[in-house]
Amino acid sequence: MTKARGGALALVALMLVSGCTAGGGDPAPAPPASPASALPAPAFRLVAFDSCADVLAGLKKAAKESVTPWGFPDSGWDVRTAVFAGGPREQGLAARTDSVAKAPPASDYSGTNVHEAGADEPDLVKTDGRRIVTITGGVLRVIDPHSRQITASLHLERGQSQPVASSLLLSGDRAMVLLTEWLPAPAAPNARMSFAPWGDTVLRLVTVDLAGTAPAVVGSYTMDGSMVDARQVGATARIVVRSRPQIQFSYRAQGTDAQRLRDNQRTIDRSTIDDWLPKWSATNGASKQGGRLDCGAVRRPDSFSGSSLLTVLSFDIGGEYDAGEPTTIAADGDLVYSNGTSLYVANDQQWRGIRRDGAFGPDPETVIYRFDITGNGAPRYVAAGSVLGSVLNQYAMSEFDGHLRVAVTNNANVSSVYVLRAGDLARVGMVGGLGKGERIYSVRFAGPVGYVVTFRQTDPLYTLDLSKPSAPAVRGELKINGYSAYLHPLDGGRLIGVGQDADSSGRVRGTQVSVFDVSDLAHPRRVSQHRIANSFSEAEHDPHAFLYWPPTGLLVVPVTGGGPETMLALRVSGSSLTEVGGLKHPSTNGYNPTPRRSLIVSGTLWTVSEDGIQATDPNTMRSQAWLPF
Repeated sequence: MTKARGGALALVALMLVSGCTAGGGDPAPAPPASPASALPAPAFRLVAFDSCADVLAGLKKAAKESVTPWGFPDSGWDVRTAVFAGGPREQGLAARTDSVAKAPPASDYSGTNVHEAGADEPDLVKTDGRRIVTITGGVLRVIDPHSRQITASLHLERGQSQPVASSLLLSGDRAMVLLTEWLPAPAAPNARMSFAPWGDTVLRLVTVDLAGTAPAVVGSYTMDGSMVDARQVGATARIVVRSRPQIQFSYRAQGTDAQRLRDNQRTIDRSTIDDWLPKWSATNGASKQGGRLDCGAVRRPDSFSGSSLLTVLSFDIGGEYDAGEPTTIAADGDLVYSNGTSLYVANDQQWRGIRRDGAFGPDPETVIYRFDITGNGAPRYVAAGSVLGSVLNQYAMSEFDGHLRVAVTNNANVSSVYVLRAGDLARVGMVGGLGKGERIYSVRFAGPVGYVVTFRQTDPLYTLDLSKPSAPAVRGELKINGYSAYLHPLDGGRLIGVGQDADSSGRVRGTQVSVFDVSDLAHPRRVSQHRIANSFSEAEHDPHAFLYWPPTGLLVVPVTGGGPETMLALRVSGSSLTEVGGLKHPSTNGYNPTPRRSLIVSGTLWTVSEDGIQATDPNTMRSQAWLPF
C-alpha cells in the first residue's frame, strides 16, 4: 500500500423519466425485455505486454490505425481548432486525532453529497465537524465553525502551471488537494504549425497537515495527465488518471487529408517509449523520487486506440508518496463509479464511432472495467464488459445484489437499461426502446430502486421491475413537463428532482424542484413543486451542489439567474415542499458572488463561494457571519 497518509427485496423498481406527450394515464405497454440468450457477453480480457519494446510496438500500431488527419479521435484536441482559433480548445476537466478534540457524531454535520455512502468524492469543501476546509483559487483555508473564524490559509505554489480543476479529500488531520493543471504550450513554428496534443496537463496531489497552528505541506505527487475522478474509502484514496502520449503533430495548412494522415502516422513511428508512458514524481519533505510508469504495470485489451492510458493510483492520505502502486490499462476512461468495494471505470469508446472523414459511424460500445478495492493494496482487476450506447455520468451505473445496472442512450437517441453480472460483467438482461428521440438527462439507482430521466418536450416517469435481472419489465408511467437533471431518493417512497420547468413545446423556463411519490410503482405521482423563473442550478450538473439534511428536511440548492445569485432553501415534510428563504453572499466589486456549496455543522448552515464563506441560521435564513476570502 502506498503511504501518502494522511436478502434482496422481492421487488426491484427502476423509474425512467422520458419525453412524450403531456398528461397522465395508465401504464404504457412495456418495451420487450431481452432474455439472457439474446445478450451474448463479449469476451474481454486484459493481457500484459512482454517488454517495453512490446508496449511501444503495441501502442504505435493501435495509434496509427486510429489517428486521423487532425490527430487522435475522442481526444479533446483537434489541430484544426488550434490552427484557426490560435490555441488549444479550452476543456473542463470534471490520520492522527491525538492533538485535537474528537469529532462530533456524524449526525451533527453534513458531508459531501455523494453517490454511494462509504465512498467519498473530492470536492471544493470538506468538513469533519471540527473544521471546515476549502480550496478556491489555489488557496487552502481552514475555518473554525464554532468561533466562526478563518483560522489558517495556505497558498499552494503553482510554478508555471495553470490550475484548471481543484478539489480535496479529508482524513483526520490530513487534507489531500487534487489539482489538474495546464503546462505551458509549446511554441508553434511558422512553416508547419505544431502543437502538443491535450495541452500537456499534469495531475498534482498535495498533502497538507492540519494538526498544527498553521497548515503545512508535507508531501506532493505529480503524474502526466489529468484526473478523471477519485474516491476515498476510509483513509485510502483511489485516483483515476488519464494520460495522453506526449506527441506533437504537424499540420499542413495547404495539404490534403491523405498527406496529413501520413504525416501523423510518421510522427507516431518516430516516437519513443518516453513519449507514451507518463512520468511521475514524489516529494516527502526533503526527499524526492520519480520516474516513468513501469512497462510491467501496463495491460491491454484486445482492441484499443493507443491514444490514452488509464491508471488507477492508490494512496493512504497521511504518510509518504511513492509511485502509487499503479494499475494501468491501454484504454480511455470517462466516468468513475464506486460503491466502496468495487471501482468501475467506463470508457465510451467514441473513437470507434469517428471515421477518418470526420463522420460518425455505428453506435460505439461503452466498455466498463471493474476493480476490487477491498483492503488497502493496489486495486485488483476483476472483469470487463460492455453496453451499447453512451453513459451520462456515474449515476447511470450502480451495483446491487451482485449485478451492475447501466443506463445508456445510443446515437439514435433511444435509451436502454442493461443488467450485468458483477462477477464477470456478462450481460444478463436488458430493456430498450425507452424515450425514443430523446436523451437521458439524469439517472439514479438507490438499492433496489432506480430512476432515469430523458427529455425532449415532456417528462414521463416509467417504473421498471428488476426483481428478475434477466427479465426487466415496465410497470407504470407519469407524464409531466420539464425534466429532472438530478434525482435524490428519500425515505417513505419519495424522490426529489432538481432540473428545469418547461412548456408544452419543451422550452425550458427556469429551475424546478419536485417531490415525487413513488411508493406505488404502478402510479408514480408528483406531489409538490417549486419553480424559479429564468434560472438554473449548479446542482443540475454537479450533485455536490445539492444538500438535503434529513433531521430537519432542509433542502438547499444554488440558483443563478431570476434575480441575485442565491442559495435557495426549501423544507421537505411528507409530500409538501415549502420555501424557507434565500440567501446571497455580500457584494464584491459590484457583483454578488455565486454560492456554490452548502453544509450543516452543529445546526448552522454554511455556504461557500469563490469570495468567501457565510454562516446562516437555517430556520430564519439570517446571516450570522461573513468570512471573506
